[in-house]
Amino acid sequence: MCKIMDVFGQNGRQNLWMFFQAVIAVYLLILSVIDIRWKKVSVRSLLILLAIAVLCQVLCSKGEFRMMVAGGLCGGVFLFLSWFTQESFGYGDSILILILGILSGGWNLLWILFAAFLIRICLRRNYDRHERVYKKKFISVIPFLTVAYLGGMIGGVY
Repeated sequence: MCKIMDVFGQNGRQNLWMFFQAVIAVYLLILSVIDIRWKKVSVRSLLILLAIAVLCQVLCSKGEFRMMVAGGLCGGVFLFLSWFTQESFGYGDSILILILGILSGGWNLLWILFAAFLIRICLRRNYDRHERVYKKKFISVIPFLTVAYLGGMIGGVY
């Protein structure tokens, strides 16, 4: 691990954290495009992102271990809800919430979810005004989670 930190300079952990954030941001943007276009995200691509998130936390853990576990538990609650409701809230969305919880921690995940669902509600109200045009329009969740995560990342919240 020391050799990895040497590659990223004196502030190895911080630089490595920023590198992982850039990789995750690009990956989330790609997943958002896939979700909007095909309305389905493969579990394999989410498991790759999960591996990246765990690797990021192992190599350059910024937060406390308890917060990472708390974020993972919040994601686990969403996975349980997906199973319990027979996927009215999709497994892909729940797995992504689990990943974001591991990356950002419990409290930051709650802010990400708040921002994502607030943006989604505002957009849905706009769709409801034009009900006959968008009556059967499906609104993906992953792009809103991506916007909320990127907003917090760019704003320096986490």
